[in-house]
Amino acid sequence: MSLINTKVQPFKVQAFHQGKFVEITEKNLQGKWSVVIFMPAAFTFNCPTEVEDAADNYAEFQKVGAEVYIVTTDTHFSHKVWHETSPAVGKAQFPLIGDPTHQLTRAFGVHIEEEGLALRGTFVINPEGVIKTMEVHDNAIARDVKETLRKLKAAKYVAEHPNEVCPAKWNEGAKTIAPSLDLVGKI
Repeated sequence: MSLINTKVQPFKVQAFHQGKFVEITEKNLQGKWSVVIFMPAAFTFNCPTEVEDAADNYAEFQKVGAEVYIVTTDTHFSHKVWHETSPAVGKAQFPLIGDPTHQLTRAFGVHIEEEGLALRGTFVINPEGVIKTMEVHDNAIARDVKETLRKLKAAKYVAEHPNEVCPAKWNEGAKTIAPSLDLVGKI
């Protein structure tokens, strides 16, 4: 079953954020757009490159009114050390969530049971806590956060313009489509 258009289930986890340990719940995802990015584990090879990519584009996420959350199956203690020792991860200004109980990885359908790790999953969540986009893929393939930003902007656009859709390769400012019977078979 797809998680698209379902509400994020209640959760409570610990994160390392801005030099402190903080509690994050589903309530943190309400009232603004959120991007939840799952990674297998801290201190791996691809994961720091993705954290750095998100950090390098964080201002753009904030400009859109979204918060970024990175989740691994490690503890928030591990994330503190990861943030302090990795130059790439040290750029992160967003919460680094620990999920050692696998509550979130299971709820979002990205848990690898045999390994106790997460698949690389990316979820865009609207201000009501409803999942609008999801992408899950093999851990050997790192993401490009610019595509996540594009999807976030598209999700936000159609939420603000419910009678329009964003066509393939849509980017902010590009033409959209207003679905109608007259367009059927003409595109």
